[in-house]
Amino acid sequence: MRLFPDLEYPIKQHWLPAPSKRRSRQPAHKIRFLVAHDTGNPGSTAAGNVKYYENSCQQISASAHLFVDDKQIIECIPALTAPPEKAWHVIYNCTEDSRLYKCKANDAAIGVEYCYGANINADEAYRRYVWVLAYACSKFHLDPAHDIIGHHKLDPARKRDPQSGLAVSGRSYAQLLRDVADAYARYSGKVAAKPVAAPIIPWTDAPPAGIITVRARLNLRYGSPSRLAPGRIVPAGLQVTYIGRVLGDDIDGNNRWYALPNDEYCWSGGIVENS
Repeated sequence: MRLFPDLEYPIKQHWLPAPSKRRSRQPAHKIRFLVAHDTGNPGSTAAGNVKYYENSCQQISASAHLFVDDKQIIECIPALTAPPEKAWHVIYNCTEDSRLYKCKANDAAIGVEYCYGANINADEAYRRYVWVLAYACSKFHLDPAHDIIGHHKLDPARKRDPQSGLAVSGRSYAQLLRDVADAYARYSGKVAAKPVAAPIIPWTDAPPAGIITVRARLNLRYGSPSRLAPGRIVPAGLQVTYIGRVLGDDIDGNNRWYALPNDEYCWSGGIVENS
């Protein structure tokens, strides 16, 4: 085990046994992009996840390169402190990675896992997560606006990470991409293009902003106007400012949603628009 301290946040090298199912020692291809994950296991720490990987490395193949929590960044498969090796963090029968990057995530992408939960300081964990993604972009000459993608984007039928973990921490996927671009600029001295926000598609000619009142307990969704997106429940009677009207998932024949600040969305069927 080695510690690489000469960075804004030190990276602890704790590599899995090899050869094993989780770490084959196969060298990665040229790194083309990064995949943002979360552990899907609230409260589990970076050290705890790496220990589990270590104990099960001969039985299970799923893996990732790095785990990040509020106390440390642990590299369990070589990625940033040594020549990168392959890790098995996105199933091969997904096709979106090939469409977007002309290669498979397991062959040419670094997988970074975000740890979250009640016993983890969300602000500290998020700072380290943003930093390590920005540092990896700088190291591999990647563009944060285009070369970071969430697991949920590559495998939407099965996965919701890192949206789910970020939502628990009060953040969104869109915010993550913006913050990594800012951190990349600070770290590298280069100005990174900011990710372009999805266009707001209006469903009425009325003014695009105003105040709405929640009619009954309702989920505000993070990241997209979809019932599958992670969210938080708000009570009846809450007044919310909206910044746009968008089309999204159809719920009971109604696909009209309100865009809120902080990359949240509210289904129109559960609200009353204030006059």
